[in-house]
Amino acid sequence: MKEIVCIRVPLGSEIMTTVRLATGGVCALLGMDIDASEDCKVCVTESLLLLLHAGYQKAELTFSEEEGLHIAIAGMGGREGAVCAPEDEISAALLEALAEGVSMEKEGGAFCSVSFRFAV
Repeated sequence: MKEIVCIRVPLGSEIMTTVRLATGGVCALLGMDIDASEDCKVCVTESLLLLLHAGYQKAELTFSEEEGLHIAIAGMGGREGAVCAPEDEISAALLEALAEGVSMEKEGGAFCSVSFRFAV
């Protein structure tokens, strides 16, 4: 596995555009087509929303080259009493539909990490 970039960001709606732009940059670096790149950005955004709803204050995103583009996102800090929101199931379904090798871990009834892959 070749790590491309790893970033830690505060979770909040104001950071989503920045993370989407960074994701698009990684996709372009690997030569992904525009449709796959857009799907990847949706998956990253939905993953961050899952962690935000779970009460995390920050997230760590790791982009690596492993059978295509592999993205691992983990929640950090916070998490007091948060549980899955009803819209989280929609986010989870989107991830399953758009990405390959989706893995979602829960802790105490709320999502704590998400990983997925896109072919390059």
